Amino acid sequence: MNFTDELLAIRFGYGLPLPAGTPRSPIAISVGLRGPDDMAKAWPMPTLAKYAPMVSKLQALRKKAKIGANVKAEEDAAKAAVVELSSLGHRTGFARAIDTSQPFRERLITFFTDHFTANARGGIANSYLPFALVEDAIRPNIGGSFADMVTQVTLHPAMLIYLDQQVSIGPNSFIGMKWEKGLNENLARELMELHTLGVDGGYSQDDVRQLAELLTGMTVNGDFKMVFDPRRVEPGAEAVMGKNYGSDKLNAINKVLRDLALHPKTAAHIARKLAVHFLDDTPDPAVIKAMRLAFVQSKGDIPSVVLALLSHPSAQAEGAPKIRQPFDFIVSSCRALGVQGAQIQTLKAGDFKRGFLHQMEMMGQKLKASPGPDGWPEEAEVWVTPPRLAARIDWAMSMPQRLIKEMPEPVALAMSALASHATPTLLTAVARAESRRDGVGIVLSSPEFNRR
Repeated sequence: MNFTDELLAIRFGYGLPLPAGTPRSPIAISVGLRGPDDMAKAWPMPTLAKYAPMVSKLQALRKKAKIGANVKAEEDAAKAAVVELSSLGHRTGFARAIDTSQPFRERLITFFTDHFTANARGGIANSYLPFALVEDAIRPNIGGSFADMVTQVTLHPAMLIYLDQQVSIGPNSFIGMKWEKGLNENLARELMELHTLGVDGGYSQDDVRQLAELLTGMTVNGDFKMVFDPRRVEPGAEAVMGKNYGSDKLNAINKVLRDLALHPKTAAHIARKLAVHFLDDTPDPAVIKAMRLAFVQSKGDIPSVVLALLSHPSAQAEGAPKIRQPFDFIVSSCRALGVQGAQIQTLKAGDFKRGFLHQMEMMGQKLKASPGPDGWPEEAEVWVTPPRLAARIDWAMSMPQRLIKEMPEPVALAMSALASHATPTLLTAVARAESRRDGVGIVLSSPEFNRR
């Protein structure tokens, strides 16, 4: 089966119009996940290797300032460079979503970015880490194995820092005995509860502790690299979910991560989350079953699970429409207005922050910074509140004229952006708008445009 342009764009992408070359069948979309990452090539993201020395320089300058050296100007310049790099990460995310000819691919990357939430901790020094996690562990594995993704995400410096693994020390390790340091269970708990098995995954508190002991030794050095420190390792073997893992901790860590990633409970958890995100808050159990079976049979192959999702009748069935989250709303608005990624990339950091990041926060979503490790909620009522809707309306009424030179004819915009979703009521309201600016704002702030 092939999708209609509007279904593919509105339910599974970032809105109409679809760019040329967009894959339209479930098989083509699934195969496309295994292909080259065109957006990573078009809009490259700076690496951690570039970021680390910038942060090291900033931290060194701050130490000098504390002992009285007059380095304020140099420190301010170093801080501005770090801030600009993080801003570039934000702008790159928008540019990729706006320009992509594979919108489902970018939506799926955003889904897994939220699934593996890793917010910045420790202020400006760690502000770029969430982008590095996406670039290093999520994007390269979107067309492959979920087990590989889980392993690389868990061992990534961004996740280790976010979930305090760098301060987790085996109580009976060399350092633990010497300095009376203790175990931190954050990474182990979220790995099981959120990233793999799910909250009802059948594990116990003892499993969490055993996994936390198994993960000891992993920490992060000053260059933002994961390093394994045997002095922190809890001695002996551990048992997790009824399976024993030996005392060769590095090998055991890789084994337990793969076992958790490929567990049947993980298959059910990931299948349900995908169905809720893309289809309906209460999805048909049959589509969850189809994805779960595809996950198990393919040993966690992500394109195979996607094919099961998109091939199921639920993918084209009428369901309760979901609400576009603020990032999706802004990207879809830019697409509808004909804004290109290059425009976003060339915005000054301050203008981008005021027009995009600050407005997203007013809509309830701070980019790459969900309030907790469980990511952003899916329920419509979270996003549809008076102040958050007011922020969307304000953006729709004021931002388009800053992005494009000439406002489009509002009725034509409604038809091109919504197709059959452009209701007679909306078209009448748009036609009666006092100005093109008002008409465009009505289209973008309408219930029809904000649903997907």
